[in-house]
Amino acid sequence: MLIEPGKLLKTINSPEDLKKFDNKQLHQVRDELRQFIIDNVSVYGGHFGASLGVVELTTALHYVFDTPKDQLIWDVGHQAYGHKILTGRREQFHTNRLYGGLSGFPKRKESEYDTFGVGHSSTSISAALGMAVANNQFKDDRHHIAVIGDGAMTGGMAFEGMNHAGDLQDSNLLIILNDNNMSIDPNVGALNDYLTNITTSKTYNKVKDEVWDLLGKISKFGPNAQELASKIENSTKAFFMRHSNLFESFNLRYFGPVDGHDLDHLVTVLKDLKDIKGPKLLHVMTTKGKGYAPAEKDQTKWHAPGTFDKVTGEIRKKIITDPQPPKFQDVFGHTLVELAKENEKIMGITPAMPSGCSLNIMMREIPDRAFDVGIAEQHAVTFSAGLATQGAVPFCNIYSTFMQRAYDQVIHDVCIQNLHVIFCLDRAGFAGADGPTHHGAYDLAFMRCIPNITVMAPMDEQELRNMMYTAQLKKNAMPFSIRYPRGQGSMPNWRTPMEEIQIGQGRTVKEGNDIAILSVGPVGNYALAAATQLKKDADIAVYDMRFVKPLDEAMLHEVFSKFDKVITVEDGCLMGGFGSAVYEFMVDHQYHAKIKRLGIPDAIVEHGTQQELHKECGFDAEGIAATVCEMLELVPTSQNQLI
Repeated sequence: MLIEPGKLLKTINSPEDLKKFDNKQLHQVRDELRQFIIDNVSVYGGHFGASLGVVELTTALHYVFDTPKDQLIWDVGHQAYGHKILTGRREQFHTNRLYGGLSGFPKRKESEYDTFGVGHSSTSISAALGMAVANNQFKDDRHHIAVIGDGAMTGGMAFEGMNHAGDLQDSNLLIILNDNNMSIDPNVGALNDYLTNITTSKTYNKVKDEVWDLLGKISKFGPNAQELASKIENSTKAFFMRHSNLFESFNLRYFGPVDGHDLDHLVTVLKDLKDIKGPKLLHVMTTKGKGYAPAEKDQTKWHAPGTFDKVTGEIRKKIITDPQPPKFQDVFGHTLVELAKENEKIMGITPAMPSGCSLNIMMREIPDRAFDVGIAEQHAVTFSAGLATQGAVPFCNIYSTFMQRAYDQVIHDVCIQNLHVIFCLDRAGFAGADGPTHHGAYDLAFMRCIPNITVMAPMDEQELRNMMYTAQLKKNAMPFSIRYPRGQGSMPNWRTPMEEIQIGQGRTVKEGNDIAILSVGPVGNYALAAATQLKKDADIAVYDMRFVKPLDEAMLHEVFSKFDKVITVEDGCLMGGFGSAVYEFMVDHQYHAKIKRLGIPDAIVEHGTQQELHKECGFDAEGIAATVCEMLELVPTSQNQLI
């Protein structure tokens, strides 16, 4: 279903169309753009508050700059819905984040206006600086604008980029700090306090007003003194105390803060900044969810609310009467609190995802032992390592895809020193509609090659609880990686007593004689479903290996001694993953079996629901059953046709 845009918005197919409008019409476009985002997200879902907060900024940027010649990078991509709509993708916007549709983030192959692919955070300054330096070398006079917001400035890479930018004074770089005091959850840390001080200091604002009045009275500056002050839009604090301004200390010219919802003023400021050469930073104050009252009031809830009634603000939920399995993240959150109440050494750490990983449960109940460190995965890992050296037992919860940014720290700071840090990797496997930037495809492969670490994945909620319990035991003081997917598990009644698991021991889920399926993680439920589906055609054994490192070698000896046909199933990359580990074992021990590995192929898999992507890659129940039939050369009976 197409959503009808407003009368001006429907005429915009590129930013060139936007430039034809006068000031009054530009305001109407702004209003129509905001309403169009509300209309679409309320029906189709997606990220919400971040894009609403930058409607004015988005409109002003495309009105003032010559995109796509001028390079515009959005960091993070949650902000970019308005950008997509104004750059020729309005009619396809209803497919946003749907299988085969538009990506939820800027993507180079999707549009020439998406100059850099973004999905994680804190990359825009480095990317824009690289573009600026290249084009300066090529004598190509372009502007390069990095819009960094939603907490991304707390990431260390942003500071690395600013540090380099300040040393390259001939680079035509504009950094726009979209300061909405939010990531998904409220921003934390000293930087957030610093920015708050800049924008709320009574002394600063009083001095600014007094200087403004003074400039209007001092004749030697001429009648345009106030106009000059407005043109440079420099913070009075920075004007008088240059070296006390953090950004000026990086040799970036600092302008602001300015009201990010004053469209006319933004247009004026951006036009003026086009004439100022060198690296510079514009500090823009915005409200996440601007223009939709419920989203302004509860910004975390409305970051990505799903579908909702745009009139009442009621978020739609499926009406379900039967007990439902919990989300894996909630099992983690509640189990961690249970364990922490029994073990006072346990601490919880997350890089800016307390609600996303459910560490917020521990933050509410045991706040002095739970830490949100901001968008800083590297720091989260080494901070956890430091805790562990002093006898603490840190549970460091990081999304699998974000753990990629802290790989060096996992190796150098945790595993080489063999420290008792427990990594809980949320969103492992396919992340769904967030797509390839968020898929947790690689952790099984990149963790299993590191010495000292134990790598495991639970098939269900009970197994997750048992693994967390086992990992925190004093006798198991070593690095652990526990990975689990986004979404629900399979056990409505999951609060069962926790039990210790022997390290490196798998379990037999179903006995069989014809073929063996070895799985790790929740995809074992697909394997069991396939075996049940084909029970009249084949006697299938199903093994939940639980551990990728160390492998259950006794179980593998049993499997390869009994079966000449084996299927491995994982929701991780096939290159170097669980199936590869099993294959290596077979070769090392000189077994000879036919193995078929199912998992994520050596390709970039796009976005869609988890079920759609599992089916695409052939490791849903139907895909596993089809592989069994292929290996056993079976034609299923009519009663057991593949679903």
